[in-house]
Amino acid sequence: MKTTKSEVAMADGWRRVSRALTRHGHETKSPGRWGFTLIELLVVISIMAILASFTLMGVGGVKRLQWINTAKAEMTQIQSALDDYKAKYGVYPPSNANSITTYTSPQTNSMYPPLFYELCGVTNKVVNGVNVYQPLDGSVAIPVNSVQTAFGVGAFINCSQGSGEDTTAARNFLMSLKANRLYALTNNGVPNVTILITSVGGPDIRYQPLGAQNVNPFRYVYPGVNNPSGYDLWVNLVINNKTNLICNWSPNPIINSGYP
Repeated sequence: MKTTKSEVAMADGWRRVSRALTRHGHETKSPGRWGFTLIELLVVISIMAILASFTLMGVGGVKRLQWINTAKAEMTQIQSALDDYKAKYGVYPPSNANSITTYTSPQTNSMYPPLFYELCGVTNKVVNGVNVYQPLDGSVAIPVNSVQTAFGVGAFINCSQGSGEDTTAARNFLMSLKANRLYALTNNGVPNVTILITSVGGPDIRYQPLGAQNVNPFRYVYPGVNNPSGYDLWVNLVINNKTNLICNWSPNPIINSGYP
């Protein structure tokens, strides 16, 4: 198991304290005197507290880095799928067109894009007398007449169409997508609307942009504001009361950006 720098520093600190205390005890010990004075004990406790705080800070920094790297990897997967999508259809998937205002508004529909359906692909079929879009992964279908209400678009582009030799098959650009990357909610009164989320959650449990713990959506707008010729894709990680914006217009996290 690899030893971290904080663990090495703490071990070195303990060795220094031990040597100092041993040396100090040899210099001051007299017949009938054993142990340490109250001041000496307070000094030792203070040093121990300082070393412990360094260790906790090191562990917290490692955990933050793990969360950020995980979110970056998940965003890269989505970006790769978006590039493959554009290679096939010539455009990027549409974003939610229902009254998009500003990114700083918690009600912005960037949190409810149709990315899952466009990147995972759908088929159009009739189920129990209802015309629906059925995702290729077999998950819950969405009625065709509800797509406009949920996403502000009339139909999905990445959809199997036609029959026989004229069939145009939809394609799943996000193969092997784990269940902890998906969340079904009710959007504009439409139930079971599936969106893409990050597996690391807030990660602070108090950060609940969709009102549910550990449910943190990837936000998407096309055309982008920061990337006018492309799209904006981002996710927020709230760690120790600081917002870490992971986005496709900055190589590094942006701290306390103001984005919801």
